Amino acid sequence: MNWQEFTALLVLATAMSFSPGPNTTLSTALAANHGLRRAMPFVCAVPVGWGVLLSLCALGLGALLLAIPLLGLAIKLAGVFYLFWLASKIARSRQLSETDADRMNVGFWQGAALQFVNIKAWMLALAIVSGWIAGRSDPALRFAVVLPVMLAYAFASNLTYALAGSLLREWLSGPAGTGRRLVGFNRAMAAVLVATAIWMLFL
Repeated sequence: MNWQEFTALLVLATAMSFSPGPNTTLSTALAANHGLRRAMPFVCAVPVGWGVLLSLCALGLGALLLAIPLLGLAIKLAGVFYLFWLASKIARSRQLSETDADRMNVGFWQGAALQFVNIKAWMLALAIVSGWIAGRSDPALRFAVVLPVMLAYAFASNLTYALAGSLLREWLSGPAGTGRRLVGFNRAMAAVLVATAIWMLFL
């Protein structure tokens, strides 16, 4: 892989990883509502789940998905319904508490599984496999370069959003209008998830 290709990979990784999506929205909401420590299992789960997804796409799962449109539609619909469900959970969360985790119960395994119904994650994995790995003379070597880079970006982006969410906790729990601030924030996060779900329907 020459430096031009590697630079293009970094640009794509930056744009896709740090732009708002289901993962970054949930990282922000979990940290804002329950603290950074509560959000870390999800933050760590995103690169793990997405790394498995990228690996499977590199082994041919992506080609299968493209060859069977109904399979792609099923993944899309599952992702849409799951995002709507998560949005409803977030919208109803009204208490800042480390112990009020049941309302937004999105831990490590849920975070890893979310990658498989996240159309944005599929799009990125398919783009990377088709653009940087498949059909090349050294696919294994390229995969060995691409995977750690993308895992680092997935972790860094979600950690950044989680840190931003955790910094909002003091403001959300401020003496003036605490309930209104938190409800408004959670509804805004839920709206982002709903907007993402609707966007996924038209991909």
